[in-house]
Parts: sequence; C-alpha cells; structure tokens
Amino acid sequence: MSAVQARTRTLAAGTGRAGRILLGAFAAASAVDLVSLLAGWHPGHLAAKPLLMPLLVAYVLTHPRSPSGTGGAPRAPRLLVAALLFGWGGDLALLSDAEPAFLAGMGSFAAGHVCYLLLFGRARTSPALGGAYAVALVGTVALLWGDLPAGLRIPVAGYSLLLTSMAYRSSALGRVAGAGGALFLLSDTLIATGVAQWPQLPRPDFWIMATYLAAQYLLARGALHRDQAYGREVIQD
Repeated sequence: MSAVQARTRTLAAGTGRAGRILLGAFAAASAVDLVSLLAGWHPGHLAAKPLLMPLLVAYVLTHPRSPSGTGGAPRAPRLLVAALLFGWGGDLALLSDAEPAFLAGMGSFAAGHVCYLLLFGRARTSPALGGAYAVALVGTVALLWGDLPAGLRIPVAGYSLLLTSMAYRSSALGRVAGAGGALFLLSDTLIATGVAQWPQLPRPDFWIMATYLAAQYLLARGALHRDQAYGREVIQD
C-alpha cells in the first residue's frame, strides 16, 4: 500500500467516525425536538430546533468520500450544503408566528428548493410521477385557495409550484432522495392546512417536524450515496 493510499484510508476512517458522531447528535437533537413538541414543552423546541440543520450540515461535510475516486480531503456537494443552510434559515424564521416571519421562512425554504433543483440536474424522471405531482399541486392549491389569507394566496401558490417541482425532481437521485422530496411536500402541505385553519391532527407541529426532518435527512443521504448523475460527479462513499 502506498503512502497516499494509507493516508486516504486513515482520513476516511477519521471522517467516518466524526460523521457517525454528528449523525448521532442530529438524531438526538431531533428526538429532543419531537418529544418536546409531543409534550407541549416549548423551551425544548426553541433549544433544539436551531441545532438540527447545522448538525446535518456538519455530518454532510465530514461524510467520507473523495473526488473522482482519487485520494484527498472529503468534499461535500456545495448545493446540498446550501440547501440545508437555507432550510436552517427557514427553521429560525418559523420560530415566530408573525406573518412577516412566515413569508421570510417561506422565502428561505424556496431558495433551498432552487439549490436542490440545481443539484438534481437534468436526469430523466418518470412522466407518470410528474403527472401525479401535477395533479396533487393543482388539487391542493385549489382546495386551499379560498381558506388562505388573501395576502398569502399568491406566495403560497408560487412556493407550492417550486416545492412540488423539487419533490418530483428529487427522484432523479434515486428512491431515497425521492422519498425525501415527497416527505418535504407532505410537511409543508401540513403547514399550509394549518394556515388555512383546516382541522388538524393532534399535535400538528410534531407531524410537521417529523416529516420535515426525515425529508432533509433522506435528501442529504440520497445525494451523498449516489455515485454519478447525468454525467457529472455527485459523491460516493
């Protein structure tokens, strides 16, 4: 074994351990947040929620991989990191119930969806799946429209179009990322039904956060574990 190969294996082992620790920390913070929501303990939610996306970003940054199968330091997909950080911005904004904060949060999440769409690239996805998402988009917006506050109707419709496009295109990175995109759509649809004052499940914030956290993790995992996409590097273990 050459010195370069030995160094690469040592580096991968070290970053792998760090990644497992950070992923465990993300899981622990997620558990604290979700249990706090179930228990109605708002301080726990306020403490845990701001930690979630930074921990997932840190995990992504330490995930063991090297460009083009050669030796070198780990390299994370920049668009994935940007998407998660925009998600963090949305998380912080939505800690407030004020309408301006809601719009700011929606804008930050929208920027994250643009990053995801750029990450997914131009790979082909199922036309049938696209049709199903189109029907879901039109039906959901039509049903919600009359119950949304007048000032939010256009922003919510535009955001829904972007979100649904991201959910559909996420399958370009495989089933794991596709499931993440679908859960993201479900999570934000639950938020929209709350804004429209539709009947909610018990502890609606729990279901919103549970689906959101699963979505972001699955999107990150799908991006990190996909070897190649559309003739350009994505990242492999």
